[in-house]
Amino acid sequence: MSDTITVVIADDHPLMRRGIMGFLVAAGVQIVAEVGDGKDALAAILQHRPTVAILDVEMPRLSGLEVARAVRDEAIRSAVVLLTMYKDEDMFNAAMDAGAIGYVLKENAVDELLACVRAAAKGEPFISPALSRLLLQRAASADRLRQEKPGLDSLTPAERKILKMISEDKTSKEIADVLGISPRTVENHRANVSEKLNLRGSHSLLKFAYDNKARL
Repeated sequence: MSDTITVVIADDHPLMRRGIMGFLVAAGVQIVAEVGDGKDALAAILQHRPTVAILDVEMPRLSGLEVARAVRDEAIRSAVVLLTMYKDEDMFNAAMDAGAIGYVLKENAVDELLACVRAAAKGEPFISPALSRLLLQRAASADRLRQEKPGLDSLTPAERKILKMISEDKTSKEIADVLGISPRTVENHRANVSEKLNLRGSHSLLKFAYDNKARL
């Protein structure tokens, strides 16, 4: 099996794409597609199934976050690396929630992106060191939530996945379609999660999931 890393690059700035391509190709990385918007990015990922997909967070038609969520929901094995201009905690948490394994500041791309691509190709996370405090804050917040709701540790993998999808405003039918199960099964899982987390009331699970989206 070839050890060559294949990459799709998606950024709506042609100069940025060419710059990324230049130093990655020089390092032996194979660029299988380079596109300028999110819809073309998703199509290229579906076609080529690259080792790594490098996506700008903000793009026309579909954002990098939307593409990352689609890759996750479709169980595509390409590792997603997001490029951003922002040191924003909410954006960072959204990227992690979307399943990104890499998160690199554009201002540091030349210095960090190759290391990020190589790490992502091995299934290892890479976050720009300048954003390490956001990773620590995310971990600390998740720890606090587990202390507040110890029942989280008793959730099954299926229940945890469904809780995550509830936090993304997916309906039971949408969750059922993604997971290939019946809506009734999803409702049973929702009831079990509510019981384990001691949540009462018709909308309490939705509110809990939405309020704690970044900590789940």
